[in-house]
Amino acid sequence: MNQKTFYHIIEWAVALAACVFLGYKLVTFEDYPALWESLRGMAWQHYLALGLCVALMPVNMAIEAWRWQTLMNEGVNELTSERMAFSEAQRQVYYSKLAGLITPWRLGEYPARGVLMGEPVWPRVLSMGAVGSATMTAAIVIAGVVALAFSPSVMAQLGDSYLYALAAVILLLAIAFALAPKALKKFAEVNQQLLFRSLAQSLIRLLCWCVQLALVLWALGAVTGDGLLVMGYGLPIYYLLVTITPNVPIAEVGVRGAWAIVVFGSMNAALAGVLLWVINTLLPCLGWFFFRKK
Repeated sequence: MNQKTFYHIIEWAVALAACVFLGYKLVTFEDYPALWESLRGMAWQHYLALGLCVALMPVNMAIEAWRWQTLMNEGVNELTSERMAFSEAQRQVYYSKLAGLITPWRLGEYPARGVLMGEPVWPRVLSMGAVGSATMTAAIVIAGVVALAFSPSVMAQLGDSYLYALAAVILLLAIAFALAPKALKKFAEVNQQLLFRSLAQSLIRLLCWCVQLALVLWALGAVTGDGLLVMGYGLPIYYLLVTITPNVPIAEVGVRGAWAIVVFGSMNAALAGVLLWVINTLLPCLGWFFFRKK
């Protein structure tokens, strides 16, 4: 068996496993009656908001492809001059959704992108994957911490233990940013300019997530009246809590729903979190079958 055939087998094994997992989650989901009830009571404006949220899914994926293309092109060391096209970055990003879905803490996302390259680029891929994960996490933490400053009620619910854990995460991110240029020098060219550019791109992607969540929350009636003001700073807090809470994909839907209730104080907010998970996870997984090469 040659290397190309081996990678092709892995590619389809991951895709099959992810499809089986998604089917299992859809079959075992217990809140369909509540979800249908919420959808049935919506006006046409609410359906329009949901449609706009779905339309933003490929925008969200395009931003991630832009981040990945930037990391792979600007992080290339002196040993190679190859460049990644945006179309190839998109193909890898959609496929990595499948791998991330069936691996703990989404650890399979970046190795899956290496599988699609079909060549020995693992040190470079994993190095840039670490940078991409760190900058995305840093963007979520920065926005979430700023928003927490305006939400003493949520801070009180979290307690000191969570704040200590958050402080530890911030310290680890600061150390990682400081050491990355020297630690990854053997595999890629990582400098402060690349780190801050990836951080800026990550903030743009987080903004897209927040807009999507706001649209779903409003469409399902999870926030009304004064809650609309709370939603403004609740959105980055929600993503902070989802990111810092330890979870694996099989429990991710429940984690998102639980934190949505804490932040937005509504059962419909839990449904909004689940629905957005479907839009930004299920649809990209299915989308890979249209992006893959023959």
